Amino acid sequence: MSAPIQPPPRQLPRWDDLRPFLQLRDAHRDPVERRLARCLSIDDLEERARRRVPAAVWDYVAGGSEAEVSLARNRAAYDRVELRPTTFGQVPEPSTATTILGRPAAAPVVLAPTGYTRLSHHTGERAVAASAAGAGLPYTLSTYATASAADVADASPGGRNWFQLYVMKDRAVTAEHVAQAREHGYEALMITVDTTVTGLKRKDVRNGFAIPPALTARTLAGLARHPGWVSNILTTEPLRFATFPEGSPYGRWGMSNELREQTLRPADVAGIKEQWGGPVVVKGILSVGDAVACVEAGADAVVLSNHGGRQLDRSPAPLELVAPVAEAVAKVSGTAEVYVDSGVRHGGDVVAALGLGARAVLVGRPYLYGLMVGGQRGVDKTLALLVAEMRRTMCLLGTPDVDSITGEHVRLRDS
Repeated sequence: MSAPIQPPPRQLPRWDDLRPFLQLRDAHRDPVERRLARCLSIDDLEERARRRVPAAVWDYVAGGSEAEVSLARNRAAYDRVELRPTTFGQVPEPSTATTILGRPAAAPVVLAPTGYTRLSHHTGERAVAASAAGAGLPYTLSTYATASAADVADASPGGRNWFQLYVMKDRAVTAEHVAQAREHGYEALMITVDTTVTGLKRKDVRNGFAIPPALTARTLAGLARHPGWVSNILTTEPLRFATFPEGSPYGRWGMSNELREQTLRPADVAGIKEQWGGPVVVKGILSVGDAVACVEAGADAVVLSNHGGRQLDRSPAPLELVAPVAEAVAKVSGTAEVYVDSGVRHGGDVVAALGLGARAVLVGRPYLYGLMVGGQRGVDKTLALLVAEMRRTMCLLGTPDVDSITGEHVRLRDS
């Protein structure tokens, strides 16, 4: 029988022994940096963002139309993704660089148009465009933006700015928007075609959501809980639809259904393409036939989108249409690109979309969550998370660059 082992003698720990185990937060870090440092995912940003704005603003950004079936389906489609790594194919430093509309981009990500962005943070579209420019990604300014095309261009020198176009019944208004985009160096027009009428968002109706806010008891209670947000809104430039002239009926809340064109056809795409003379992207496509018709009319790219679940409820999940649309578009054009939005919130989602045939994805809510949490630095955080997640996914998948991501690596499970 062996002799028992004697325990080591006890002693008081020294500071140098304890130091490696202590993770002391930097007390001098400013509050925004502290908030963002705790966010390890878009889910974390979403959780923190919800606390930063009044309930009516949150419901407007995060909510969907009708019963929010499409909103749920969008995310469920990405949950069905199965990523298949290449055996022994792991790479240490994959590249996310690509081209979008023939120009370099740091990653296959476009920042989608979002209306009324200054509701999320008083720095609004200027901050988002500046962040996108710094990240080397395109940013799309909405027709219903709360900053003008000129102001956004000034805030993002050297950035790749696109202009999202709602076609109006009065085509002179549309022509003016096209002229603004051209004057301020915008690279592409994005025509949105899925808004014959605005989808009903029940939460917005219940909240009395409007610009300026309808001051019901419910909205007043929500505003009272967020004095910082209220102060920032009241002490900066007034909220308005800044792409329209002051006093224009087109800049009035609730007038869009009466003033927007409701009978768009492929010929309209062709006409705007001729008028613009540059790249045209068509957003809001949910069928193979419509995608092909847009490309045949001259579109340089189509975006498979159900408007983030904010328009037609119970519509298809755009991710599920990527493969058939990409195949059909390739047969009629060797250069037209296919993008997808609605539900993207992780770099692995970007990889999945590429594997199914998309050239790039659009993101909207994720960067608005970052904006709510930390202004421009919050948008920087959102984009950094997506790119880091994408790189990590590619590394583990065994794909050294975006062109090597194929259908071999991605499939949609039945359940």
